Parts: sequence; structure tokens; C-alpha cells
Amino acid sequence: MKVNKNTLYAALFLLCVAVPYLNNYELTFAIWTFATALSLRKSYNKHLLYQLFFFSSILVIATISAFFHDFKGYDFIRDFTYIVKPILGLLVGYQLARTHLVNPIKTLIVSGFYLAIIHLVLVAGTILLVGFRDIHLLRFYAGYFSDFEIYALVLLWFSKKFQVEFTKQQKALMLVLLLASTFFYLSRINFIQAGILFFALKGFFALNKRLIVVLATGIVLVVGGYFALLAYNPIRNGKGADAFLYKIKVIPEEAFKTRVDASDWKDFNDNYRSVENILTVKQMGNSGTPTILFGKGLGSRVDLKQEVELDGTKMKYISIVHNGYMTTFLKSGLLGIVLLISSILVLRKAQVVGESYKMYNRLLIGTILFLFLSYWVFLGFYFKADTKSIVLGLILACYDRIALNQQPKSL
Repeated sequence: MKVNKNTLYAALFLLCVAVPYLNNYELTFAIWTFATALSLRKSYNKHLLYQLFFFSSILVIATISAFFHDFKGYDFIRDFTYIVKPILGLLVGYQLARTHLVNPIKTLIVSGFYLAIIHLVLVAGTILLVGFRDIHLLRFYAGYFSDFEIYALVLLWFSKKFQVEFTKQQKALMLVLLLASTFFYLSRINFIQAGILFFALKGFFALNKRLIVVLATGIVLVVGGYFALLAYNPIRNGKGADAFLYKIKVIPEEAFKTRVDASDWKDFNDNYRSVENILTVKQMGNSGTPTILFGKGLGSRVDLKQEVELDGTKMKYISIVHNGYMTTFLKSGLLGIVLLISSILVLRKAQVVGESYKMYNRLLIGTILFLFLSYWVFLGFYFKADTKSIVLGLILACYDRIALNQQPKSL
């Protein structure tokens, strides 16, 4: 069988979105850098350049700020690679989709399908070894979440709208496996992401009577469901579904709590992300106005005041916190946060009027809404296993392909 360049680039795209799941950032950085260098272009979408400007500015501020504070060489280099990650992801997604992939949306869906198969194999192996009663072990061994698979799932559902064709059998099989994989992640943020993207592609996020009705109904259902959950009162470390329901129960406190008793292990563990945010704000506030404005720079760390086990390693000092806004605040101050939020808001200007762009405009709006949440919950583009920057680069490339009348073709 003859392998052409398009197949090789599709395989490279799959490799780029799959390697972060190995949880080896050095390998991810190397492969993304290679893919970027291999597919460099002479011209770029102006909205991609806006994104590169914002993330490069955050990197420059963090680099300069570092020289006004103490840091270790290793921490500086590690932070540099972390902060440059969104830039690499955007370039990989845009460059491969702009020129080298025959049908970028189809490649994204198929890549997500392959990831789902791998995840389900891991799930099956984990269930055979430890059973299904302990979902904490299931997620530890098989994976915690996959934003990329959610994009693949939702885009598959609307595949015809994006002029992507699958046979009925292919689509049914892919939907079943992607849905099963999504379920076994048991990830709250993935379920929310799926809802946001689905309603965005249905066209609900335009300010009209339908949106108001949908939002009001959604709020009533969410609030009513949460009160029902409080009445059920799932317990901490419960078996089976109780453990997942307990994680939903503590969402409001985990996300917004401002006081945590560090001597109370239950309070500390249940609200650990709030602990990171509280300590980051306190330590930045004690460092003076220039630090608040411009951050502590690359190599800066947060003192947790006690050892905490993260990724199987006990740490007292951390350089990256779970909250993307707080991480940006630590490295590049309030100015960095302004740039980060601007990078999300400016994406709305990438939309183009016209029927050919309608679904891409909706996909972009869904991505914008989810990014605000993703940075708060789990670092957004800065998470070392994140692939959304590649997806955004791909979306921007699709705008250019439509503008140049390069309609998608079947692989």
C-alpha cells in the first residue's frame, strides 16, 4: 500500500494530539517543536498572529520578571517550556490543517476515535486488575479527562454540517466508542464541555429568545439537581457512583472557597485547588506592587507550607498551580492576566459572516466559552496534557481554507 504525504501528516497530527496523554512533557515538547519546524509557512492568519502576540507577550514579561527575583536554572527552563506550549500548539494545529491535511475536521474526528479506543483498552485492563468499584483507581490508571475526545465526539455528531462523510455503520461505531470513552473518564469538566460545544453548534449562543429560554431552563435544572444531590448527600470516598457524586457536591466550595483549614485534612484535600489560589494570592500580595503587576517570572514557586502528594511525588513548592489565571498571575502578574483574557475575547473577531462559515463560527463561540472555564478549572492551554491549542489552530486554519475556496474532500 502506497503511503502519501497526506497520510504521513495525518499520522503526525495524531501523534501530536496523542503524546500529551503519556504525561511526559519533555516528549510532548520535542514532538510539537519538530512538527512546528516541519510545517512552517510564509504567511499566517491574522487572528492566529494575535494569539501568538498575546502568549508571546506573557512569555516575555515572565522572562524579564524572573531576573528581579531568585530562581533556579532548572525551574526557569522548565517554566519556559511550559509557558511556550500554547504557542507551539497553535502553530502545530494551524500549519498542519492549513496546508497538509486533506480534511482537518475529519482528521480531528478520526484521531479522537483512535484515542477513545486506546482509553477503553486501558479502562478494560484497569477493571480487570482492580475492579470498577473504586473510580479513583480507574481514573488514576486509565486517565482523568480528554478535552480532545469531546471535540471529536461533538464534531462527529454534527459531521454532515461540516461536510464530513462517514457511512452509517462507521458513524454509529465511532459515536458508541467515543461516548463510552467519555463516560469512563467520569470527568465533570468534560461533561460541561460537551454541553457547551453541543449547544454552541446547535446555535443556542446567539442572544435571542431561544437562548434566554435555554439558559433559564438550564439554570433551573442545574440548581434543582444540585439541591437533590445535597439531599442525597453522597459521602467522601464512597463506592462506585457515590465518589463521583461527591466530587460534584463540592464543586462550589472547591472552585470559590476563600478559607481553608490546613490542619483539617478533609477540608484541605477537598478544597486543595482553593488552597493553591489562596496561597498564590497571599504570597504575591506580600511581594510588593511591581510583583503584583508583572509577576515573579519564570522559575517562581508557591510555598504550600506542607508537603502535598502531586503526580505521585511529595512537594512543598510548586511552580504551576491548577488554575491557569493564577499561574499566569504568578509568572507575569496582573498584566499577564489581562493579556490572557484578551487572547480569549479577541477570538470573537475571527468570526466571518456567511453560510459557509456558520458552523465554524458556532464552534469558535463554544471554544471561547469553554476556555474561560478551562483556565479556571485546569490551566487551559498551559496544562501539560492539553491539546485545545492545536484544535484552535485547526479552527483558524479552516477559516482560511474556506476563504480560498478549498472545500474539504474525503480522505
